Amino acid sequence: MKKWRKSVSLLLVFVLMLTLALTGCQGNNAPAAPEQAAGPEKSPEKASSSGGGAAAIPAKITELRQSPYLEGKNLPPVKDRLPADYKITNEMPANQLKYEIGTYGGTLRTVTSVPDWDADVFVMNNEPLLNTPGILGDQITGNVLKDYKMSDDQKTFTFFMRKGLKWSDGQPVTTEDVRFAVEDVLFNEELTPIFPIWLRSGGQSDGTPMKLEIVDDYTFKISFDRPYGGLLIRLAIQGWRGYNDLLKPAHYLKQFHKKYTPLEKLEPLIKEAGFQPGEWVNLFNLKDVTEREMSHPEAVGFPVLYPWMLTKYSESGTTYERNPYYFKVDPAGNQLPYIDKIQSTIVQDIEMVAMKTIAGEVDFSRESAALIKMPLYKENEKNGYKALLANMHVTPTDIFLNLNYDDPNWQKVVQDVRFRKALSLALNRKEIIDTIYFGFAKPGNIEDPTFDLAQANKLLDDMGMQKDASGRRLGPDGKVFTIPFEIGAQAPDIVPLTQLVVEMWKELGLNVTMKTIDQQLWSTRREANQLQATMIWTHTPLWYMGDWGTGYWAPVWDKWHSSGGKQGAEPPEAVKKLFQLIDEAAAATPEEAKKKIDQVKQEMKNNIWYFIPISEVKQPLIVNAKLHNIPNDASFAIATNFSGEQFFFGK
Repeated sequence: MKKWRKSVSLLLVFVLMLTLALTGCQGNNAPAAPEQAAGPEKSPEKASSSGGGAAAIPAKITELRQSPYLEGKNLPPVKDRLPADYKITNEMPANQLKYEIGTYGGTLRTVTSVPDWDADVFVMNNEPLLNTPGILGDQITGNVLKDYKMSDDQKTFTFFMRKGLKWSDGQPVTTEDVRFAVEDVLFNEELTPIFPIWLRSGGQSDGTPMKLEIVDDYTFKISFDRPYGGLLIRLAIQGWRGYNDLLKPAHYLKQFHKKYTPLEKLEPLIKEAGFQPGEWVNLFNLKDVTEREMSHPEAVGFPVLYPWMLTKYSESGTTYERNPYYFKVDPAGNQLPYIDKIQSTIVQDIEMVAMKTIAGEVDFSRESAALIKMPLYKENEKNGYKALLANMHVTPTDIFLNLNYDDPNWQKVVQDVRFRKALSLALNRKEIIDTIYFGFAKPGNIEDPTFDLAQANKLLDDMGMQKDASGRRLGPDGKVFTIPFEIGAQAPDIVPLTQLVVEMWKELGLNVTMKTIDQQLWSTRREANQLQATMIWTHTPLWYMGDWGTGYWAPVWDKWHSSGGKQGAEPPEAVKKLFQLIDEAAAATPEEAKKKIDQVKQEMKNNIWYFIPISEVKQPLIVNAKLHNIPNDASFAIATNFSGEQFFFGK
């Protein structure tokens, strides 16, 4: 441990020097305004420079414009491609982005090491039905849907669609697309054998499914038999949900649905897709491209509402081109997005991602950017990019002991709150922050951050965990008690932090080990309840996510909860109380939910169900030096992705 710390201290000398340079750069991140506004030679009226909210929206837009990229493509005029009530951008709060009217053109280059998945493109492209500017959850506005109305009893929700909204193939979007998605997909037991919990009353497993009422071509209602004010935030952001659950291109998908196309006509398509005769459900699911499949080959030609649509797919990368029917404009009347194309390149591994990044071959990178590589990023900014810092939307390295692992000896120890408190007291959070995060984090704000090895040892003594002749703690079975960490390399800080935690907990006399395993194997072992100890992130900074790690520290109890008691095992009363508070928060309006979340945090502090050692972590953003409309460092880094249609290349 001392050897580890000595090497770390040498690194910190360099880091402290670097921090001075980083701090000096923070005030100069805002790009300069471009010399000329978008559109024709005649400049549009000057719009407010504040981003987001009503301040950025002019009283009236007198002229609509399109990208020159679309000229000569035999398209209707832009005014006929946009809905009558198009959306004027307000994706970011005014204090997070000084919005600039952009110029059209260019290709945004991203990079990923995961086949058929680019997280940065996913977030930039995905469109929820509703929106919460800056992903803060403080305000819920229209997005794909124009507006909404919630009844006083929080049971009925009326949604208003944008008249004239069109899919990327030019076909109209109406409530028929909603009816098809709900009645023909969600309520079709072949396609949806388990109805989604979040669309049941109260968002609970025992709640009755939602009811749909079509009012007219552009108005529909969803109702429940119990209050469910939390539905709105779920439609806006929770789980990074898009519009696909409640809105599907019916005109396209009906040709793969046996209700609308006889099975005998589907059989050639079923065979061509490689499925067995009669497997129309598999065919439909293949053709129904959801938001998380926008990088799959089937997405080419699939009608979407995204700013960019997939046009080319290969094993080396994907190309997305602007959607000519995208429904948003800037305050000067320019149809968004500004950037015409996205080119996502697939590389072998995360290290290759870093190499392409520092070579200046990437225009935007958040998901794969690592704080631990910040010195490397800063050293190579001469290659045409900026390495910025913003806030991370997760606590990136939470520590989990599986309280339900099938071993009575293990359960007796880890289910004792004294044991968990002892481990928390043995975490030197200052050392974690200095060593792994270069000072760009703070101690966790939920659990007590006190570091006290003497008190930790006393708690273990009180539990009866005696030491053997070599100083190692013994479990109830009289054998050396072992905490076997198994981790994936899902993020660059997981391995080094786990190594540090192993050394810290060893100082209590515990036998702590670490094994790095393949991410797929990690997922398989987690689902089979075979992981005893691991590390991964949760969305604790985002009050509305509600993912309090229950699938990691209490997988069997969590299954009991999510199945309404039909599976898993019944948890103790303290865990039931936690589940109830989480459920109540999920069903409540934002104002009520935040109060419930405060109670959840108190339960977490009292019981230390898992360990959240750090908070307010900074995350690098790598952006082309000419890329404009990048939010400031007061925002969540991932919120930058959500405003991707506003990016543009300037000077």
